Amino acid sequence: MDTAKELTQRFLRDIEKASSLQDLEDIRVSALGKKGHLTLLMKDLGQKSPEERRVVGAELNRLKESLTQAIDTRKIELEDLVLNARLASEMLDISLPPRPQPKGKIHPLSHVMDQTIHIFGQMGFVVKEGPDIEEDFYNFTALNIPPEHPARQEQDTFYLPAFSEQQPLVLRTHTSPVQIRTMLKEKPPIRIIALGRTYRSDYDATHTPMFHQIEGLVIDTKTHMGHLKGCLEEFCRLFFEDPNLKLRFRPGYFPFTEPSAEVDIWWKGSTWLEILGCGMVHPNVLRNCDIDPDLYQGFAFGMGLERIAMLKYGIEDLRLFYESDLRWLNHYGFDAEVRE
Repeated sequence: MDTAKELTQRFLRDIEKASSLQDLEDIRVSALGKKGHLTLLMKDLGQKSPEERRVVGAELNRLKESLTQAIDTRKIELEDLVLNARLASEMLDISLPPRPQPKGKIHPLSHVMDQTIHIFGQMGFVVKEGPDIEEDFYNFTALNIPPEHPARQEQDTFYLPAFSEQQPLVLRTHTSPVQIRTMLKEKPPIRIIALGRTYRSDYDATHTPMFHQIEGLVIDTKTHMGHLKGCLEEFCRLFFEDPNLKLRFRPGYFPFTEPSAEVDIWWKGSTWLEILGCGMVHPNVLRNCDIDPDLYQGFAFGMGLERIAMLKYGIEDLRLFYESDLRWLNHYGFDAEVRE
């Protein structure tokens, strides 16, 4: 037992002097490891008498517990020393000013999307989406667009190779295919808006190969042209923030509506500007979507989001929307708070 007590005292002194976690681990292994001094003494208990094993074993366990406790205490002290040294070496001088970070802006187009969704949402419209790559049926045929229509010509539309025996694929030229997909999946009453990217082969100050549209569709048993006019008047007056804004509906032609109309607004008290097209959904379109035109009717409208954004915010060239010029964005963009 004297040997065990002497070993324990020696280890306790070494533990107190340990200057690193590695030194402390070496002491633990030397004393309490599989081949440690105290462990070997405990293995020798099997050679002693029962009475000696009881007395010596109890004393060895006490010594082992005192070493374990001393090691744990010293380990906490050394870990604190390591942490304090690290904190001292990695200390941040909070008196220094932070690096400047430029404030981001919401793109005018994203802002206009939010506005239109909010306004039509208050009227009960639900947002629907569809793929950018469309089949000929959804983009043209189902919308009563005949084979000889100019919109089908390759100089106006981006065509893609068809898969096996499928119909020709196109980059959608309008968001109207979303209307077709919705009418084929859902039964009236229907009240939706569809907005997103569209593609046409054109490029100048008022056209780009990719642009954005928003379209609306209402199908039920009672909707008529007066409802269409009221809906668009309400939208335009809210969007352009002019409760007295004048609108003019001129007769027009679209294959998918009958009667059809072009809509102008009286802009800044000086001129009429065309902003969108609309009309009552053509009976052929309803039939193509398995909806009985003798029972149901409705209206549809569509407009370019860039077009109304340019008017509202005085942007003269549509191509500027896509040039990624931070100076332009800082001038025409909006703070993030406007989305809350």
